[in-house]
Amino acid sequence: MAADAAFDAAAGGSLFNYFDVIVVGAGIMGSCAAHAASSRCARVLLLERFDLLHHLGSSHGESRTIRDAYVKANYPPMVRLARRLWADAEAESGHRVLTPAPQLSIGPHGDASLLAAVENSSAGYVDVAGRWGGAFRIPDGWVTAVSEVGGGVLNATKAVAMFQALAVKEGAVVRDNAEVVSIVKKEGENGVFVKTSRGEEFHGAKCVVTVGAWTSKLIKSVAGVDLPIQPLHTLVLYWKIKPGRERELTAEAGFPTFSSYGDPHVYSTPSLELPGLIKINYDSGPPCDPDNRDWASGGGDVAARVARWIDEFMPDHVDTAGGPVVRQSCMYSMTPDEDFVVDFLGGDFCQDVVIGAGFSGHGFKMGPAVGRILAEMAMDGEVKTATEAGVELRHFKINRFQGKHMIK
Repeated sequence: MAADAAFDAAAGGSLFNYFDVIVVGAGIMGSCAAHAASSRCARVLLLERFDLLHHLGSSHGESRTIRDAYVKANYPPMVRLARRLWADAEAESGHRVLTPAPQLSIGPHGDASLLAAVENSSAGYVDVAGRWGGAFRIPDGWVTAVSEVGGGVLNATKAVAMFQALAVKEGAVVRDNAEVVSIVKKEGENGVFVKTSRGEEFHGAKCVVTVGAWTSKLIKSVAGVDLPIQPLHTLVLYWKIKPGRERELTAEAGFPTFSSYGDPHVYSTPSLELPGLIKINYDSGPPCDPDNRDWASGGGDVAARVARWIDEFMPDHVDTAGGPVVRQSCMYSMTPDEDFVVDFLGGDFCQDVVIGAGFSGHGFKMGPAVGRILAEMAMDGEVKTATEAGVELRHFKINRFQGKHMIK
């Protein structure tokens, strides 16, 4: 009730329309940032342009993987920080959103990406022929490596709801159907002013922008900056497990999350949220406009690519006849190098606006870590948590695009 009263006062233009941190975008990154800031007693406003927990962006659905198996060595420290923060949030909320599972990496012997991922995760090379009911047929010349600890499956929508609830518990104001149309500096005023399409205006000492696939559009409109973040239309595919094989592919039975390197790059989670079905996906999709997506046929030939992979690697366990049983739309927000954007907007905004974007289809697992980092950047101008955890942020700077891509 106190949060509602504060918001109503803000909308009415009273003296209470001031917030320490305004977070724009209530997906996993924005929700985690709002929780991190509010847990430090900051007065926080979290704005979402659509309904809360909507299915139009990149943070919905039942499952995301968490894993240490990364090609780039700068990510495992962030994953480890996130894993600790996931556990803290589960303990604080009393909800479970993470189901532990091993992580399996498959790829051609000598594949550089596979070798790097195995090394960075400290996985061990093993023969999986007799494991999980002989689910995998591994071609000659391919290798398999398993990491038994640190991996798992996150319930995405439940996780977003958890962090939103925790933020509200700490006093944050959360409102949906509040599309932000402008973020401006005003002469003689500190901080920034954020206006919504409903005409509401809020004054914030700092602003954190986490709007996913809409980042380039919003930043272009408010700052004239072209950030090279390309939305991709992706499909989440669930396939029927063949009769008698259902239990072998479940999380309860210890079936792993897995990544198959090579072409196509395929990833999967155990059978968990939809009994009798398993999620196996292709890690890409065609470019799209987030405001004008092809809902009927978007995703290109993703399903056909995945079906061919299944027929080669898991033919005795997964049925591809008739295609996937369930197709769910999602989006990636891709940067050219597939690294995140975590930086101050700069320019006229200096350090008053912080950007968290371009998570390129692999950022969800690091949501609590990214949220903590964004909150510290906004409130402190530096990131103590990242430094202590060994997380290197220089890879995520906006200026890395200069000279390669159009940017003001």
